[in-house]
Amino acid sequence: MNIQNKDINPLSSVLDDYQQKVQHNEGPLSRDYNDNFEASSEYVETLPDLQNGEPSLIRGSKKQIQHVGISNFKMPLRYKSADGNLLTLETSVTGTVSLEANKKGINMSRIMRSFYKHSEDTFNFKVVENALSDYKEDLDSLDARIQIRFSFPMLKKSLRSSLEGFQYYNVALEVLDVENVCSNIVHLDYVYSSTCPCSLELSEHARSERGQLATPHSQRSIARISALVAPNKSFSIEEMILLCRKAIPTETQVMVKREDEQAFAELNASNPIFVEDAARLLCEQLQGFESVTDFRVVVNHQESLHSHDAVSVLINGPTFNQTSLDPTLFQSLHHTS
Repeated sequence: MNIQNKDINPLSSVLDDYQQKVQHNEGPLSRDYNDNFEASSEYVETLPDLQNGEPSLIRGSKKQIQHVGISNFKMPLRYKSADGNLLTLETSVTGTVSLEANKKGINMSRIMRSFYKHSEDTFNFKVVENALSDYKEDLDSLDARIQIRFSFPMLKKSLRSSLEGFQYYNVALEVLDVENVCSNIVHLDYVYSSTCPCSLELSEHARSERGQLATPHSQRSIARISALVAPNKSFSIEEMILLCRKAIPTETQVMVKREDEQAFAELNASNPIFVEDAARLLCEQLQGFESVTDFRVVVNHQESLHSHDAVSVLINGPTFNQTSLDPTLFQSLHHTS
């Protein structure tokens, strides 16, 4: 009986053909790396390129892939601070494109090469848009995105002494090109201390009613703001940081002497805050911030009383509106640096 295997992998067939071509060379293969070999343009043309192969090489369902690319390639990039100074910061870059259903894959190194063309520029949203346009065109894709992540330094003065030091903020700038329409999004993590209002009142009750010394619980907390930048509006990271400080003034401190520590205790007592309060206070400031439109506020209070965290999510506008959340979203808000 002649049995035909209908499940033969076309990719395996291509590799078998290539193996046969290699075996045309008689004698054993060399195991020594040749430092002097130069790849001519003619030689490069002979190299197999499976990612750009025929649709018959596609494995699995012939479906469009919304995002395919590379994540976390790092390079030093220049940014301009609000006072005009240039900062060179280690930056993690993620770049992806959409892949049509009839295409096998993409040459991912092209994303890096396209991005490196702009490596000498001072980065802002416009430069990211240019890099995105370059590799979208190079890879002949419908949609594309770039996200660059870095730690942004900003000087912060102590509360009562004359000291100051650098506070670092986790920031990501994201540009999406969907159907030739670009959207610019900023993500910012803001770290602060949250004193529980309930615990504060209970502590004061113990003091006044029973002469019992008691201290309210407070904890390091973090809010992640994701915001769609309004078209044709000026925007700076420093502005958003100052907005967060106005909403929640109990930001963690950099340089602290005794008078600063006392001041911080007084500041926390003046601004007790539940996780729900934090989301709404940040919302209030963002609604009055003309540089952004839609936004999402995700808050995590890393409880010192409970063995679990208190969390909240507040969404304004359709951009970030979604039914399901990443299962690791709140864990990713644990501040580690």
